[in-house]
Amino acid sequence: MDKLTVVLGDFPHARPLLDGETEIDGFLVDPVEVKPVIGAYRRMIRDLEFDVCELAPVSYLMARQEGIALTAVPVFLNRRFHHGDVQCAANSGIRVPRDLEGRRIGVRAYSVSTGVWVRGVLRDQYGVDIDTITWVVDDDDHIEGRVPANVERVSDGRSLGELLRAGEIDAALTGNAGTGRAGAPKAGWTAATEPEPAGDDGPYPLFPEAGTLAVDHYLRTGVYPLHSLVSVRTELVERDPGLPTKLYAAFAESKRRHLAAQPEWSAVPRLRRQARAIGADPVPYGIKANEASLDAMVRFAKDQGLLDADFSDDLPSLFAAGDYPDA
Repeated sequence: MDKLTVVLGDFPHARPLLDGETEIDGFLVDPVEVKPVIGAYRRMIRDLEFDVCELAPVSYLMARQEGIALTAVPVFLNRRFHHGDVQCAANSGIRVPRDLEGRRIGVRAYSVSTGVWVRGVLRDQYGVDIDTITWVVDDDDHIEGRVPANVERVSDGRSLGELLRAGEIDAALTGNAGTGRAGAPKAGWTAATEPEPAGDDGPYPLFPEAGTLAVDHYLRTGVYPLHSLVSVRTELVERDPGLPTKLYAAFAESKRRHLAAQPEWSAVPRLRRQARAIGADPVPYGIKANEASLDAMVRFAKDQGLLDADFSDDLPSLFAAGDYPDA
């Protein structure tokens, strides 16, 4: 049987596939470990280095727009809400979303998924003019050439967390998209070693009740932000048009096996919390089950200049032809 090199993040619901408990019909899985998995995204987009690779959804759409020989199956391994991702500098005076206008906000790179979702929510839900904000970045985009004029690059090697604590930026995104890293997202980068101060002495959240606001937004809109999909080299699909359906079925079975052992998602506390908050599967697969989220992602990426205005809104065309029942 042919081997498929497969790179995924550390998701328990995908582990049965990587461990060989779940099979891809006609193929052997050859797992490749890349830590953090973000480091594999650029290698896949720029060099087509792997057969199957998790990718950031916006980066995937941008790669398709550029004609890169990648396609995907609608397997979305990770989801996050984002109202809690904006931290404000201690003396910034920011109290409401519109206070962000005209300010400097740190984000790893302009096209990172968290940045796209945060900007979309700020504009759609709170009327923030995101074009007045200077976005301060400290890393390259996977697809270059789409950065707007209101993006500024950190030039002195300091981290976004350092800049936030020093008050040299007014706010920043958290986690791997901002202050949670101490280095570039490549082999060997590390998490930030200093805890982020809270309260009067350090950065504070833009939305203290972020969890409640995020779930309210989901219940009103059906938008549940996507954070990874599964990409495939187009050459392999051309060689075996049945591969996307086989891949999708294998990922769905892998998730079923995980849930049989961990029905409450107890192996992933964040996903367990999200499942309880939305009252549903925290990582639904398929196009129909994710229609509202996919529509919003494409719309936000167009609005922010990452996709052309005529980029297709036809959701099935964004994926390889295949059989994708909601799973």
